[in-house]
Amino acid sequence: MDESDRLVNSEAFVITQMDYGEADRLYTIFTRSRGKVRAFARGVRKSKSRKAGHLQPLSLINLMLAKGQSAWVITQADTVEPYETIKNDLHKTANAFYIFELVNRFAPEDEAVFPLFNLVKETMSRINGEDDLFMVNKYFELKLLKITGYMPNLSTCIQCGEAILPQDQYFSAAQGGILCPRCGARHPDARKISMLALKYLRFIQRSSYHELGKAHLSQGVKDEMNSIMLYYLTYINEKAFNTPFFIHQLEANDSNKGKNNEPGK
Repeated sequence: MDESDRLVNSEAFVITQMDYGEADRLYTIFTRSRGKVRAFARGVRKSKSRKAGHLQPLSLINLMLAKGQSAWVITQADTVEPYETIKNDLHKTANAFYIFELVNRFAPEDEAVFPLFNLVKETMSRINGEDDLFMVNKYFELKLLKITGYMPNLSTCIQCGEAILPQDQYFSAAQGGILCPRCGARHPDARKISMLALKYLRFIQRSSYHELGKAHLSQGVKDEMNSIMLYYLTYINEKAFNTPFFIHQLEANDSNKGKNNEPGK
């Protein structure tokens, strides 16, 4: 086995962790150089362990890994960027965990995906530094789909190939994109999508991130885009996601607090 196959020094993010045995932990880690891997940290739960403080979710870390007989072992860990603003804000924390839930579902095992790792780093910096996270997440979702080969067709009808006209359409997860009103009516799985929601999904799909500031969306359109994207992502994974529901609950609580604080209430 080549030395580069046995030893890895890489930037990484912790995705999940699970206690193992009396003092160890098993981590799922997204690394720049090897993609998603599972690795043990020996003795990390002991009070004297130096690695434990660095092997934290939602931090950019630098890891040294060694290949054991059957699994990777973490030999050293150092924090590069702790993203303290994210960790001190529940909304930012929830949105960051959503990013890593997506990475865990889409990233292949033991295969470097440099564009995806760079996208995750950029997205964590945006969550850390920005207040409105809607576009941050929608941009991540669509770029993730592009990188992993699941980008939906939003330009022509998947069924008949006709160009999409400026009117309400249908979206089919099973077909992988937009259906015109005539074709969509014949697919019971297809969901209606408004002209505005489709317009903004196409805008995000073809734009760089810095151009997204031009978009001004109503809450109704945001809700529709969230629903369509979650429908598609869930269909691809054949399994529901956990964090979107928590994010929705946080936003609903904030909305209720705002109403209760209105003058006269």
